[in-house]
Amino acid sequence: QVQLVESGGGLVQAGGSLRLSCAASGRTFTSYYMAWLRQAPGKEREFVAGLLWSGGNTYYRDSVKGRFTISRDNAKNTVYLQMNSLKPEDTAVYYCAATRRWGVRDAVYDYWGQGTQVTVSS
Repeated sequence: QVQLVESGGGLVQAGGSLRLSCAASGRTFTSYYMAWLRQAPGKEREFVAGLLWSGGNTYYRDSVKGRFTISRDNAKNTVYLQMNSLKPEDTAVYYCAATRRWGVRDAVYDYWGQGTQVTVSS
């Protein structure tokens, strides 16, 4: 059974940092793109960052470039999202997802985690 389990969310003041983790299990994700998406209250879910598990380019939405970094640890089968210089507008539920077909829309993702709440206070 494929599982993506997020952790690391919480409450942080503006300007602070958090690191989210996504532990993947149940299959080999070498040929998958792994991504972080987020959904703020009353808004549609949006793509935040992504990478190909086997290596290569990373991708970010413009509003997080220079502040967020996506990475993976093959030995731990875990994908991370390091979030620095957090802003109140980063407040959302953050989801880890996996897809074999690159894209930023929800429909392309085959597997999802349960989400972890990130709240940034001003």
